[in-house]
Amino acid sequence: MPTERFQFTGEGGHQLAAALELPDGEPAAYALFAHCFTCGKDTLAAKRISVALAAKGIAVLRFDFTGLGSSQGDFANSTFSSNVADLVRAADHLREVRKAPSILIGHSLGGAAVLAAAGQIREARAVVTIAAPSDPAHVTGLFKEHIDSIRSQGEVEVSLAGRPFRIKREFLDDIAEHELMKGIAGLHKALLVMHSPVDDTVGIDNATKIFVAAKHPKSFVSLDHADHLLSKPADALYAADVVAAWASRYVDAATPAKAMDLPEAPRQVVVQETRKSKFNQTITVGPHHLVADEPVAAGGADAGPGPYDFLLAGLGACTSMTMRLYADRKSLPLDRVTVRLKHSKIHAKDCAECETREGMLDQIERDIAMEGALDAEQRKKLMEIADKCPVHRTLTSEIRIVTTAVD
Repeated sequence: MPTERFQFTGEGGHQLAAALELPDGEPAAYALFAHCFTCGKDTLAAKRISVALAAKGIAVLRFDFTGLGSSQGDFANSTFSSNVADLVRAADHLREVRKAPSILIGHSLGGAAVLAAAGQIREARAVVTIAAPSDPAHVTGLFKEHIDSIRSQGEVEVSLAGRPFRIKREFLDDIAEHELMKGIAGLHKALLVMHSPVDDTVGIDNATKIFVAAKHPKSFVSLDHADHLLSKPADALYAADVVAAWASRYVDAATPAKAMDLPEAPRQVVVQETRKSKFNQTITVGPHHLVADEPVAAGGADAGPGPYDFLLAGLGACTSMTMRLYADRKSLPLDRVTVRLKHSKIHAKDCAECETREGMLDQIERDIAMEGALDAEQRKKLMEIADKCPVHRTLTSEIRIVTTAVD
């Protein structure tokens, strides 16, 4: 999936570095992601969630706030209000070059920021907070031992996550003025609150306060066992899965059809002889062009896969895609699937479980290799899912083929 990197002008006139994660096709919706305090657009949680949402058809814009990451400006001169203003500027830029965001997502203090900015982004219909504080002033707890010095000296360097940052008195004054709870009560947008009950940076009580203050429609999802930064890939992917499913109810963000789904308008497959050799055929499927032939032993030139090769390829591809879809949805540690298939004819009498008792039967042998740190139960479930792929169901059900002679 493509990533567009560019800059746009923030509230303070500085150039802010941004990344737009795009799906392979036309986006079903656009989202704006706000990262955590002193973090950046390329933190693991921000990037993983954005990429995962793009895979589900939702384009996501994330950017570095003033003075962070690759953005210009001095972090010491930024405030919570300037962060909110930069979010509005990011939405404005997205509206100008693509389409305004209908989904706002904020992690930690970024969650508080999207709650504050939501009323200024008219197209936003769904707001998501992840591990967000109910009061922006909560962030001052990260440097509480320096607050008196900041107020008396006007500016002090503090260490946050092992990095030095300068905090000014203006930051404290600005953050104290925000009455976020009043804004939440008048949000008038769908709200999803996501929080871990074991978050030791921003306690779960913050999620309770946000949820209680909000009006319906509102939802809460517990990020069981996750840490504040969602450092485990499975936690970030789970959050993205939930956001995509939840948002589809409020915005036009239905997940694009997967390759293994039955499409609403099936593409026509056209097969035509080339007359280059006895069995050589061209196959056209939409924009794709393939060649079919028979092996030399069968009288062909072996210029391409044979009919049964394509049949096996379709079943194998569908099997692997279906297993991948399930593994990603359930955040299973499946690294790679390899499917090997073979077609043969067997005597019906040699198949004890087959209904046909006489003559010959078609038999497809399918071997599935799964790479990854999967336990026995996960492997068993994935093998069950393999038998549920649409092509498998088609091949094992009654098929009606209607043939018509045309000019």
